[in-house]
Amino acid sequence: MTAPVVLVPGLGLGPESYAPTVEHLPMRHNVVTLPGYGEPAGEREDLHPEALAALLEQKVRERSVLVGHSAGAQIVVELAVAHPELAHALVLIAPTGDVGSAGWLDLGMRWLESAAPESPRLIPVLAPQYVRTTFPTIARAAAACRRHDLAKVITRVKAPIVIVRSRHDKLSSDDWARRLAELSHGESRTLNTGAHMPVLTNGPELAALIQRAATARPTD
Repeated sequence: MTAPVVLVPGLGLGPESYAPTVEHLPMRHNVVTLPGYGEPAGEREDLHPEALAALLEQKVRERSVLVGHSAGAQIVVELAVAHPELAHALVLIAPTGDVGSAGWLDLGMRWLESAAPESPRLIPVLAPQYVRTTFPTIARAAAACRRHDLAKVITRVKAPIVIVRSRHDKLSSDDWARRLAELSHGESRTLNTGAHMPVLTNGPELAALIQRAATARPTD
């Protein structure tokens, strides 16, 4: 039996960010947007990963492969911890959440290093998504997830985990991905091309890994 797939975009991004990936997914799938992750947020809305996981839980109807990109990975991990019955497996794409490298200056420098290898052709795809989410919301969501300790939370996940990053990604480093895999007894994969946006640049490869997770036998 193949599990359905639920995908959460990265910070500021919307369903379009997953288009090159989901076009290769043969199973049922749904891209879920959340405040800060494809939707603007109200002034008093809680944008911490734990609060957004509670919103996500309302939109996940059955046991699924939970996929999160960048800071979206922090949200799906929180959902898997709070509601293990909903997690068939997790695929974390370029996950953030390293509190040891969460200073604004460090994050800014690593973001620039990750953006440099990306194709300029991504700008017309990314810009409308950021505008729709709104920059004030993105800033608030970034502040809310910056101190979320993914390394601590991921140890409580019971479902199988695959962590995927791209070779030129400085925001989600190889050392960080390997550490998360070790802590979760999961698997770490580094794609040969791309940086922090493999959902846009490495769609077929990601889809193959997601499909593998969806067709794997459940662990319980």
